[in-house]
Amino acid sequence: MDKYVCDMCGYVYDPAKGDPDNGIEPGTAFEDLPDDWVCPLCGVGKDEFVKQE
Repeated sequence: MDKYVCDMCGYVYDPAKGDPDNGIEPGTAFEDLPDDWVCPLCGVGKDEFVKQE
């Protein structure tokens, strides 16, 4: 699974870790995140993330 980086603050969403503080279990692919999920650091939406190269 690919990691995604927030263009605004640099937060990296790692599917292996998920986002447990916001109810996202480890093993959740970025594509499977709810549409209303936001960056836990700066609050922007999924559309501000880019796939990490």
